[in-house]
Amino acid sequence: MKILFIGDGQLGQMLGASGISHGHECLLFSTRSNTVKPLSAQLDLSMSLAEAIAWADVVSWEHEDIPADIIAAAHDKFLMDPARIKSLTDRRAEKKLFDDCQVPTSPWQTYHNADELTKILQQAEQPLVLKAARGGYDGKGQWRFGVADEVAEVAAAAGQAPGIAEQMIAFEREVSLVGARSKDGSICCYPLITNVHERGILSYSLGAIDPVSDALQQQAEACFKRLTDALNYVGVLAIEFFVVEEQQQTKLLVNEIAPRVHNSGHWTMTGANSSQFDLHIRALTGMPLPLLRLTPTLMLNVIGAEQIPAGLWHHADTDCHWYNKEARPGRKVGHVNIRTANRDTAQQWVSQWAHKLQVLAD
Repeated sequence: MKILFIGDGQLGQMLGASGISHGHECLLFSTRSNTVKPLSAQLDLSMSLAEAIAWADVVSWEHEDIPADIIAAAHDKFLMDPARIKSLTDRRAEKKLFDDCQVPTSPWQTYHNADELTKILQQAEQPLVLKAARGGYDGKGQWRFGVADEVAEVAAAAGQAPGIAEQMIAFEREVSLVGARSKDGSICCYPLITNVHERGILSYSLGAIDPVSDALQQQAEACFKRLTDALNYVGVLAIEFFVVEEQQQTKLLVNEIAPRVHNSGHWTMTGANSSQFDLHIRALTGMPLPLLRLTPTLMLNVIGAEQIPAGLWHHADTDCHWYNKEARPGRKVGHVNIRTANRDTAQQWVSQWAHKLQVLAD
């Protein structure tokens, strides 16, 4: 099968590599330079987007912010309605989807400007998280408001554009579920994994390390099914959850979804017999979804560092992935997967290496 991926960043490259390993032909379209590229090549092809779409049997994406002209041009080559995915680049539409699907999330309301936000803040009886409706990732476009904070100052900053105000959740930990849905509705999910963030950026993930109860996994997979069925989704999708205790019961609240392969799924490149990229290719091409075999794996992001130290490249328990990006504070430029027996060992790796691999923005 011939597959065209919209986007040529690290996710597009990893998707293309998986596609080729499964016997498919793959091209990437850069939305930055508006050029068609072969996998891993620095040179562009003398092929237009229209020609690449005509060449492809199916079109997919590495990020959900797909330009409207590409949605229109490639509409018949997507396996689902891409406009439904595009709408999820607005957090208001994302939250409405959660409510429509009756998946639990934090109480929220929307605002359009600073005046509307001011009224919300003045009436707030508990801390809030404010998020711009569009844009923002890795902690950008987000503000926190405590009931003792200065209303005018926060409203002026966060109210410059429409957004949502969520009640701040007292959670035990942050977890994510990565899974795939095929066109026939079949689903394959990895276990819930623990994610640890620093300054709003994912620092590391504990893949198949923390124990997960059957009840919690079933909650997560029920949410996955409701959301992907509602979207008629095909491919890999990630859901970020908060783990909370309510009336002596452990429950999940949906934070956000990512309709694509996801940073918190990178551990599967080492820790599973079929990576998240493989699952996406299988779902796109109608291959059966696999029975998963898992190996406990720590995924440690490389953020803002100039390089991955040689000691990690040469270690028998590590798989290093460098994205060939210019390093700057707060920018993800690679990740290291580390085979580890348990949480204690994983934390030792984090203590030894995180400060050497992660340069966060002020």
